[in-house]
Amino acid sequence: MSGLIEFFADPGNWSGSTGIPVRIGYHLLYSLIALGLALAIAVPLGIYVGHTGRGEAVVAGMANALRALPTLGLLIVVVMLAAPLFSSSLVFTAPAILVLVLLAIPSILTGTSTGIQTADRSAVDAATGLGYTPMQVLTRVQLPCALPLMISGVRGAMLQIVSTATVAAYVSLNGLGRYIIDGRANNDFGQMAAGAALVAVVALVLELGFLLAGRLTISPGLRRSERRLKVTAGAAPAT
Repeated sequence: MSGLIEFFADPGNWSGSTGIPVRIGYHLLYSLIALGLALAIAVPLGIYVGHTGRGEAVVAGMANALRALPTLGLLIVVVMLAAPLFSSSLVFTAPAILVLVLLAIPSILTGTSTGIQTADRSAVDAATGLGYTPMQVLTRVQLPCALPLMISGVRGAMLQIVSTATVAAYVSLNGLGRYIIDGRANNDFGQMAAGAALVAVVALVLELGFLLAGRLTISPGLRRSERRLKVTAGAAPAT
């Protein structure tokens, strides 16, 4: 604990290219790029699967397979494969981003497709009866109803990215993982603990940000429905 306090009390750790603000910035940069790419891939695919019902088994199998991938081993393999293709620092950056994207896709994909599939059936039928086209049903009914699960999936993906982005330090990239890797190399356990604590703080701040975003974007009616479902599920059966 004393080493952790000394690390944060040292002004040198708060400035320069190896300072805490800079490394948090790099960590967030890698994380946000990976999340953006994962959203671009997983959301359209999840909407298609959820709306049409096609490819559910394939998507479920792919999501489970991606979740089972060993992060560090995959990163090293991808770096080795990418080395002949790049002559700059992209030889390390691109594989790290790719691995983070692969880890983020399952949560977003599952949240999107499940959210659309579980949209209120009566609302969907009512919209169809009013003459809505399939695209209007999707954009005006299913997607708004799916928003809570979609945000939950994105939140889970972001937290996984932030916690896993520390492995980027294994291939010499910047970020909070450097404190853990460099601290281990120098037997500086205070620095290692500080790196882990900073990752936890960043993840907590992002979690609170997603909770706030959910409150601002999800319809109050959907939030009330979710609460009623939780109360019903937790109620004891009548005797």
